[in-house]
Amino acid sequence: MFEKIEMMRMARALGHHASQRQIAVARNIANADTPGFKAEDVASFTDSYRAASEPLRTTDPRHLAAPDWSPADRRTLAETGVSPNGNSVSLEEEMLKGAEVKRSHDLSLGIYSSALDLMRTSIGRRA
Repeated sequence: MFEKIEMMRMARALGHHASQRQIAVARNIANADTPGFKAEDVASFTDSYRAASEPLRTTDPRHLAAPDWSPADRRTLAETGVSPNGNSVSLEEEMLKGAEVKRSHDLSLGIYSSALDLMRTSIGRRA
């Protein structure tokens, strides 16, 4: 039922995007001293959500339906300077990305909570 409401779908997708970006940030921080490691980041939520909202065309009715939203294979290399050992991780940038991830996760929870409050109000229950 809830997956058919666009606001709920978007809140879920934003939360999933925030978790995938947190994984990328944590991986970058963990490999900050690894020689030759290239920092990764996830494409912006706006770009990936728009790309996912365009339905994929199937050529056979037996094909599986595409998932509602998936950030898989949407990682891009971060454009940062490279240290002498070939590592491109900047801890300062990763900490800023971590703060952005927390903000977007909090936003997704706020949207989800507001949508639930609207639904409760519409059926006559108080939030």
